[in-house]
Amino acid sequence: QVPIVESGGGLVQPGGSLNLSCTMTLSVFSPYTMGWYRQAPGKQRELISSITAEGRTDYLSSVKGRFAISRANDRRTVHLQMNSLKPEDTAVYYCNRGVAPVWSWGQGTQVTVSS
Repeated sequence: QVPIVESGGGLVQPGGSLNLSCTMTLSVFSPYTMGWYRQAPGKQRELISSITAEGRTDYLSSVKGRFAISRANDRRTVHLQMNSLKPEDTAVYYCNRGVAPVWSWGQGTQVTVSS
């Protein structure tokens, strides 16, 4: 299993921005497709964005154009820049492999969008 640590969440007003980070202890990181997921209260966890080893990205339609995923292989880090945040973006955000099988889940980072 791969220890994963997410950070960067917080309370932000609608229209605001946050930059989430995810770091992991992994001897070989670069080949993996990585993803950001979120789980809102009472809902299932969903994949919202992924990035391949080559840097090809994909987004859930509800976040496309507002969120941007990136990776730094040398630092084993994945980022999620979130702009134009909406109340419906409120959730716990997690990162993990972008395709199955995923690793054990980290603690996630809480994002709350509220005025």
